Amino acid sequence: MGTLNWQNNPDPAVSKVVQGMINQHFVFMGRSSTIAMFYTGYGVTLIFVLLLITALLWVAGNHTDNRPLINKLLALLFSFLCLFAVTEFIYFFLFAASFSFLAAVLTGIAMIRIRKTNSPN
Repeated sequence: MGTLNWQNNPDPAVSKVVQGMINQHFVFMGRSSTIAMFYTGYGVTLIFVLLLITALLWVAGNHTDNRPLINKLLALLFSFLCLFAVTEFIYFFLFAASFSFLAAVLTGIAMIRIRKTNSPN
């Protein structure tokens, strides 16, 4: 949601900064750019990353018959989501980090449950 409406802020001081991000153009890698373009592009890219993670977890949930592969995939996603949560906590805010941390915890629980069903009793 923040990606789609970050430029709309009622605070005049914030609006002044946002307008500077939108209006100040510079050439980067041969293209005229603004900080606003980078900021928006980063947000849209993260939407796609989160959709990819969702799709990977969905597929993993339907293919637990290949447990070694699923365990590796879940371990990678667990690590990524933990790092994602830490990065969000440091550079953004607790609310975003909380959701990423929750996703990491749930991924870790799924990984443990799949391993338990795989081990002989």
